[in-house]
Amino acid sequence: MFYGPHPVPTPYHRSGSPLILPLALVLTGLLLSGCGMTENDGNDSPGSTAGNSQEARAGLPDAGTATTEEAVAAVKEVSSELYRFAGVPGKASEPGPGVKECEGKDPETYFTVYHPWNFAPTKPGDIDVAMENLKERLNTGGWVTKQLYHDNSPNKALNLIADNDAKKVSVWIVQYSEDATPSLGINVTSGCYRVPEGETIDHF
Repeated sequence: MFYGPHPVPTPYHRSGSPLILPLALVLTGLLLSGCGMTENDGNDSPGSTAGNSQEARAGLPDAGTATTEEAVAAVKEVSSELYRFAGVPGKASEPGPGVKECEGKDPETYFTVYHPWNFAPTKPGDIDVAMENLKERLNTGGWVTKQLYHDNSPNKALNLIADNDAKKVSVWIVQYSEDATPSLGINVTSGCYRVPEGETIDHF
């Protein structure tokens, strides 16, 4: 796990607004201790009260040098991979990736990419199948599941957090099984990119 204690965007909810959870993302210890997957009903679930804003994240790993366009394309490809991992027919929400500065670094030189989106299976009953497929695939091909737990929301939503250190990305998935339209809230976040010399960062 390469994310330390810091605020992150909450997973995208089908209503178009993030799920608001009074929680703190504290994951550095998992990387340092080598802890694996856990599933529980504890209150130390990763998340934050980020409101409707997308907050910059601190302590991000170095993701290398790339233009904004290249970094956004890389994150979009990860989201496409997750869509394939779900393994059932469904619809993904439209909002694309966003670009923010890396906290504590020169905003003219460094940036990070985030992509919150939503996946709604065509058949509501496939929501469990999609999550099971993701749980399986997010322990293969460089992906490592770091946390699997039920949060302290009224519906005890299942959350999954996984990292791919090679791609320098992390994904947080929340299963909204009890919604009128069952869906998965998915948030992909990148490490901290450095823009090539002579290039500018397009923040959006």
